[in-house]
Amino acid sequence: MKGQCNCGGVRYRISVQLAEIFCCHCSICRRGSGRNGIAVAICPQDSFEWVAGGDGLVTWQKPDSHWKTSFCPRCGSPMPIASDALHAMIVPAGSIMEGGESLRVAHHSWVGSSAPWDRIGDTGAIHQEAIQLTAE
Repeated sequence: MKGQCNCGGVRYRISVQLAEIFCCHCSICRRGSGRNGIAVAICPQDSFEWVAGGDGLVTWQKPDSHWKTSFCPRCGSPMPIASDALHAMIVPAGSIMEGGESLRVAHHSWVGSSAPWDRIGDTGAIHQEAIQLTAE
């Protein structure tokens, strides 16, 4: 699998086939994305490689929170970020450009705090709060 930002300055490669997309509908993810939330894939860190631009990403962490994001400094595209707790990379699903044909939404988290206009239209499992993921 391969992915990149809009301007192509940041590129990455994933050496395993990912299958699941996780959509978070919490207010933090809504404000961070400007949409109904975020859609991400979770990739083992040892299966992820920056091809270009990974060392120049801008990172922001919400004060007093574990929530953080990274993005391309040139075009502003959301980019993958490491999760130390999961020993994984959190990969924005929209940045995957090649090899993502088998990806499917598997889970919707924090649906209990979703925007009143947000409507889920797929078969992903619904979680009113967080999904309890663990490092493998």
